[in-house]
Amino acid sequence: MRFFFRFLLLLTAFFSFPLSPLYAQLQFETKAPFAILMDYQSGTVLFQKQADSKMQPASMAKLMTIAVTFKLLKEGRLSMDDEFFISEYAWREGGAASGGSTMFAELNSKIRVEDLLKSVIIQSGNDASIALAEGIAGTEETFALMMNELAKEIGLENSNFTNSTGLPDDNMYVTARDLANLARYIIREFPQYYSIFSEPEFEWNNIKQKNRNRLLSLGLGVDGLKTGHTEESGYGEVISSTAGGRRIIAVLHGLQSKQQRTEEARKLINWGTRSFENIKAYNSGEIVGYVPVYGGEKAKVGLVGEGEINLYLPKGSKKCLKASIIYSAPILPPVERGQKLARLEVKCNKQLIQSTDLYAREYIGKGGLVRRASDALKELALGWL
Repeated sequence: MRFFFRFLLLLTAFFSFPLSPLYAQLQFETKAPFAILMDYQSGTVLFQKQADSKMQPASMAKLMTIAVTFKLLKEGRLSMDDEFFISEYAWREGGAASGGSTMFAELNSKIRVEDLLKSVIIQSGNDASIALAEGIAGTEETFALMMNELAKEIGLENSNFTNSTGLPDDNMYVTARDLANLARYIIREFPQYYSIFSEPEFEWNNIKQKNRNRLLSLGLGVDGLKTGHTEESGYGEVISSTAGGRRIIAVLHGLQSKQQRTEEARKLINWGTRSFENIKAYNSGEIVGYVPVYGGEKAKVGLVGEGEINLYLPKGSKKCLKASIIYSAPILPPVERGQKLARLEVKCNKQLIQSTDLYAREYIGKGGLVRRASDALKELALGWL
């Protein structure tokens, strides 16, 4: 398989011809209008349906509220023992009288960050979400700016957050792909806090509420992350499972009921667990390809991944792949070892299934006058390739 993958990469890098045999293994169907299934380790997309279409996130937006809070905790700018005030706004918009998911926090009370986080994650408490936002940033509007700043840092390209709860707002939107990448970020960066997602229940103000994620108790290896529902958006969920010996992340949204959400999620996880195999494409430090360096002491530099590059492909067929190295020219010296220069894009039936960053394998300094003059002539004659 590794020889086949490299040969295919060589061909597509220079000729970029399409390969279009039907790939029956990818014919999975779901009732969810929006869906994606992703391998956690490699980022390989195993299934997608309108994965880049904008949708209202409902309470799945709380994953960004959680991510911002986790980041501040990790950086030491916030403590689990810090206490935040329950304002009238948090009590009115997110409390029991609002009719939505709530912690049942009392007006004017102070609550520890740890308890607020547990409410957001386990109970989907809107009052707890607003209290975190106000306690961290002063207002929910300012906190939304922090949410969007982190979204940009993570690389969520098609999302915009306007509040901490996911309550309906025409200006707030996400995509299934962005939610899956947000889940990857939370799991990777905050393992010390991730276990909260699998806690079965949380009690506050003498009211015990079960975790809203029904999949936790179905024996599917699910240990997170977040459900969501509004009348406008329907029922959705961001899911992570370790069934089958590897972690996968699923996002479904736009379903008609809790029961349908649970059933469609179960089907997608089972299919993703049983229908794919792990293919090692490149070892750690192994050159994937080369890109030219304009005016460098060497004409080109080798590209490597960050560790191994693995693919998850449907069992029984390896003929749908098309791989290309994508980069912006010209690449100018000096090029530092480990500098991100390109990405490897792997497609199956014209669908992007994996994008992996590629880095310079070595340092390339400026070339001499002859080298730079030669490259300048090439650019004038041919354009920089």
